[in-house]
Amino acid sequence: MELKDKIVVITGGTKGLGKALALEFEQSGAKVIVSSRQGNDTENYIKADVRNENEVQSLAKTVIDKYGRIDIWINNAGIWLPHAPVEEIDMKRVHDMVEVNLFGTMYGAKAAIIQMRKQNFGTIINILSTSALEGRAGISGYGASKFAAMGFTQAIRKEVEEAGIKVVSIYPGGMQTNFFDEKQPANYQKYMDPQEVASKIVQNLQKDIPEEELIIKRPTA
Repeated sequence: MELKDKIVVITGGTKGLGKALALEFEQSGAKVIVSSRQGNDTENYIKADVRNENEVQSLAKTVIDKYGRIDIWINNAGIWLPHAPVEEIDMKRVHDMVEVNLFGTMYGAKAAIIQMRKQNFGTIINILSTSALEGRAGISGYGASKFAAMGFTQAIRKEVEEAGIKVVSIYPGGMQTNFFDEKQPANYQKYMDPQEVASKIVQNLQKDIPEEELIIKRPTA
């Protein structure tokens, strides 16, 4: 795919992998709109909380009103909880995490698909996690949110494949981002640079036939 002049929306796009993706797309000539629930003075920033479907729909409408289309929508916003056995985790926090990691992805994809069906083209990229590929001790809540998002992604891919809409799943391993500000894992220094991960995601999109399920593991994983 040629990315020059593409209209790209990135949720959770003001820091971490989202910010790295914004930079990579901009360097490829795309027009990038980023959103997050916190205020930001970044150019082409639109405030939106992915836990609120109305705000996500408003984000899409603002982009459409300004640019007339959405070429690429990236559901990147996500949160994480420090490792703990299930009997010790705060289920209220897990509920909040599911609101972001699962429902935020669902709301974003829905908003994008409504517009992309009208266009008969578009690409949706859902940032999942290698934690969606296998159950791991200590991250039952996070893993559950990402397993669910993976199932949703695979289902909508089948729903929209005849409408000219592509759905891409990204499964990155751990990255050195503010994701882990609350508590860094013991092997955090071995985690990936988010800019390298963003570069691989963009390079995949630029292929004639992008991989629909792209796994990006840490070199030592």
